[in-house]
Amino acid sequence: MLKGFRNFMMRGDVVVVAVGLVVALAFSNLVKAFTDNIINPLVAAAQGGVKGPGLGWQLVSGGGDGTYLNLGGFISAIIYFIIFMAVVYFLIVVPYKTVMARMGKTVFGDPAPTKTCPACLSDDLNPAASKCKHCGSELARVGG
Repeated sequence: MLKGFRNFMMRGDVVVVAVGLVVALAFSNLVKAFTDNIINPLVAAAQGGVKGPGLGWQLVSGGGDGTYLNLGGFISAIIYFIIFMAVVYFLIVVPYKTVMARMGKTVFGDPAPTKTCPACLSDDLNPAASKCKHCGSELARVGG
């Protein structure tokens, strides 16, 4: 049992995913600090002379933080997500694709072409199929 676990852990895929996860989590803190300390104040400044936690509106007069519609926080979260995903893509996915291509393996490639059934609108059919596997209707022949 332990030998199987050791073999599983020593597979290249598991090691690559583990390293990528650690790097992504570490970088996540850096991006969060950037959005909290640089982006949030810039977004809050866009609202002008309004006092409050940032860009947004107080929904109930005299309400606290619980009734503050924090639009700036939402915009910051979107920016955080975009930056984080771009970094993960360019620092993890692109190098991984390059290494795997050198090994002769295709990862994250384009999806295989498919055909759509006009009757049930299933779009996961083999391009050479003559019948829909979902509803059984006849499909147009390729090239004819």
